[in-house]
Amino acid sequence: MADSQQARTIIFAGGGSGGHIHPGVAIAEQARLIDSSIGIRFIVKDQALDKAILDAGGWEHSGIDAAPFVKSPKGLIRLARRWGTCFRMARTIIREHHAEGDVRVVAMGGYVAAPVAQAAKAEKAPVTLVNLDAVPGMANRWIAKRATTCMTAAAIPTKFGWAPITPIVRQAAVADADQMECKRRMGVDPLRPMLLITGASQGARSINLLLMAMAEQMPEVFQGWTIVHQVGPSSGDGGEPDVAGAYRLAGIDARVIETIDRMGDAWGACDLAVSRSGAGSVGEIWANAVPALLMPFPYHRDQHQRLNAAPLIDCGGVAMVEDRIDPARNLQEAGAELIGLLCDQDRRDAMRAGLRSLPPAAGARAVAESLVGSG
Repeated sequence: MADSQQARTIIFAGGGSGGHIHPGVAIAEQARLIDSSIGIRFIVKDQALDKAILDAGGWEHSGIDAAPFVKSPKGLIRLARRWGTCFRMARTIIREHHAEGDVRVVAMGGYVAAPVAQAAKAEKAPVTLVNLDAVPGMANRWIAKRATTCMTAAAIPTKFGWAPITPIVRQAAVADADQMECKRRMGVDPLRPMLLITGASQGARSINLLLMAMAEQMPEVFQGWTIVHQVGPSSGDGGEPDVAGAYRLAGIDARVIETIDRMGDAWGACDLAVSRSGAGSVGEIWANAVPALLMPFPYHRDQHQRLNAAPLIDCGGVAMVEDRIDPARNLQEAGAELIGLLCDQDRRDAMRAGLRSLPPAAGARAVAESLVGSG
């Protein structure tokens, strides 16, 4: 149990994608395990995705209409127009909880967290920045100047001086049973190897199109495999109907799902994955020791997803290829690499062994202990 001088309420700030919310949930889970009386509140982006993620776990939350940190004139105007409202809303929430006891704010990175960090400073509430990506973004660098403590779950240059931790992974994304049981829960044949395709909570259209092209042009490479494909909430070509139709026409054993609620079962069931390399995906692959082919998000200027995966590459646990966006070009490199992995169990076994050599993905516990003690 935490002592009386430590936080009574923890406010997690960050949203806009599952990648900013799920790590906050992971820390909140660990904080509650240490001290069940701790109050938890999330301040996220005012949008359906953020609300759905938090409602599913029964977490109290509020939405703000935050704007990204961008350098274009229009972007700066939009940021300025929304900043004051977001700052005042966050300050009101912090003040409400301050009236009941101590408050700590955890900034999970990104533009949603920035006005909340500023509000926390105005209310004299300590701020912990949790950085998730290997290249800290503009918002995180801004928050760091106002934070009491800075922690990073990704390797970054030492000049930042932020305390390193291992990846942050929520409980629902870690397998809690053996592979046969996880396959049973996923509703797939426990005697067949399973390939998991995931673009994280928002999906990945270019990955979807790559698998559609492979199903149409070379369905035989998936013979003997079961595919579980999380397509995300995409519409148009590459959406759930198109992907499901391509597998069906090719006679491939596949389940196409928009969103997987219990990712731990999916990771525990699979023998190989194709994934982005956002901080959340990297952490989940790390925690579950899943051999994977990574295709980093191709549109980030700083290409931080490539750097996020460095520990997984260094231990031999994953392969990485550039996402060329065009399905025909992706077939030449990503498709060829995937075929090689599907056909080589010895390589997959060696990749899994490399991942198991990594330290535990215990970053959520480390942050929680810094906030409320070690129990």
